[in-house]
Amino acid sequence: MTKPDPNRVLRRLPIVVGSLGAVLLLINRLLTPELTESQSRGDVLGVILSAVLILTGLIWQQVQPRWPDAVELIGEEGFILAPDLPEAVKTELAWASHLLLTNTVTRSLVVFYQGKILLRRGILGPKSEVVPGPILKQVLEKQKPIYLVALKVYPGRIEFDYLPENTQGVICQPIGNQGALILGANAPRSYTKQDENWIAGIADKLAVTLQGLTPVK
Repeated sequence: MTKPDPNRVLRRLPIVVGSLGAVLLLINRLLTPELTESQSRGDVLGVILSAVLILTGLIWQQVQPRWPDAVELIGEEGFILAPDLPEAVKTELAWASHLLLTNTVTRSLVVFYQGKILLRRGILGPKSEVVPGPILKQVLEKQKPIYLVALKVYPGRIEFDYLPENTQGVICQPIGNQGALILGANAPRSYTKQDENWIAGIADKLAVTLQGLTPVK
């Protein structure tokens, strides 16, 4: 489905006002038995203003960016935490994942740290294991995020089989130097720069919390 445009009424207002003004001018001209010079100048000015309003409305219609099409991700909704985590870490992961799911377009997320999954939440993918592919390995090695704006156009999308199969966009955000936060969206090109900064900040906070965990042997 397509996200509704919250400015739809505002963008159409100049067209409605301009058209109404033009109609009223026409009615006034038809009902006037004798046209004066001053009224004629007023009619010209009114026609110009109506035309400008209509033109402005048409321009607003064209320049309004189209919201990307969203889909319903395939899978069951769930919330799975690694059972052997300290309670403080579980609380931190639950808090961070809740913020991401409610404040960004994220619909599915995985926390991968020290070679194992600490958290899966949102719409769960068919697989419960993460086998790092080239994209995730690059994130872990270079510690720089990768944003795949439209997952279906990337051949490497097959490595994200632990996310819902129709995931539209993916962000792999490093968590320190030992893990990554993997986010799946239900619409392509839907993460904004502000979202990316928000995600990076949460990942940095998680890195501080998780650095005390005993490394996997």
